Amino acid sequence: MTALFTPFELKSVRLRNRIAVPPMCQYSAVDGVTNDWHRAHYASIARGGAGLVVVEATAVSPEGRITPGCTGLWNDAQVAGMAAIAQEIKNGGAVAGIQIAHAGRKASANRPWEGDDHIPNEDARGWQTVAPSAVAFGANLPKQPQALGLDDIARIKDDFVAAARRALDAGFEWLELHFAHGYLGQSFLSPHSNQRDDIYGGDFEGRSRFLLETLAAVRAVWPNHLPLTARMGVIEFDGRDEETLQESIELTRRMRAGGLDLLSVSVNFTIPQTNIPWGPAFLAPYAERVRREAGIAVASSWNIDDPKVANRVVEQGQMDLVMIGRAFLADPHYVYRAARELGLEQPWDVLPPQYAHWLSRYRQA
Repeated sequence: MTALFTPFELKSVRLRNRIAVPPMCQYSAVDGVTNDWHRAHYASIARGGAGLVVVEATAVSPEGRITPGCTGLWNDAQVAGMAAIAQEIKNGGAVAGIQIAHAGRKASANRPWEGDDHIPNEDARGWQTVAPSAVAFGANLPKQPQALGLDDIARIKDDFVAAARRALDAGFEWLELHFAHGYLGQSFLSPHSNQRDDIYGGDFEGRSRFLLETLAAVRAVWPNHLPLTARMGVIEFDGRDEETLQESIELTRRMRAGGLDLLSVSVNFTIPQTNIPWGPAFLAPYAERVRREAGIAVASSWNIDDPKVANRVVEQGQMDLVMIGRAFLADPHYVYRAARELGLEQPWDVLPPQYAHWLSRYRQA
């Protein structure tokens, strides 16, 4: 059996293969509420044969959105739309996952095709951003955030808990906490963005506290038989890479002990000035180290769209799951193409029977 097409089990959840679709923001919600675009988008992807589909970064509060068009789960009115999406994903044969998030100092931004920069302070569409410290990201996101007080931090942890409850009510079976990409969780961990001198800052113990406490709070309400995962940057490519990686691995060990079931390995993106070595599966060696040294299942993305590369990183034990994003947008039946390229004897079997019937019966036509 080709490694990429072996099933994967985590807690009570079984994925039909090792291909997962990661969160990809559509920036098309209104007041956090999904609509027909989201439903059609996720239904199309789920029919394509992936084992897992993770719904886009969904804000735990209004100020936690990246843009005004981001989805949310901060009130009960948003649950019905998410429930319809979860059901569409299941109808397609995939496991329905969702990522809950707080954008921190990268919030209050225009949608990518409208500038991908901070909304001006005088624009009523925007809002005050928040962060561990009053340090702006810079580049296209220059807005200075407001430093969070202890009461604010407690409230945001409660927001994550409430969003997790709503995700469960909506029917999702896989939950991912967004601790990556310079958003709030990652900005607590990074010394580039965290200059606090209280219990949430300073040394590694302080900088990791928010992530560990948020995980523990969500773990207390998320059913133990369902996977609780996180996406986290483990390296910045800023010249202090080994130190950052070692801290990330130690934090992953602690999160695993606190109930984390899988880590989706990514890049920090907490500063704009980095030297990222873009290339095929460039994160695979780092994912493998996290998997081996922290003793946890891992997934990753970034330039692993080639089916042979995706199969290799699973076969060699560098990742348990591969996250295939943009390739799915270009080809919603990426999994079928991958099965053919990897020489599966009956590649149509990866698709729903309504499609497999035509491709197998009339394949000579």
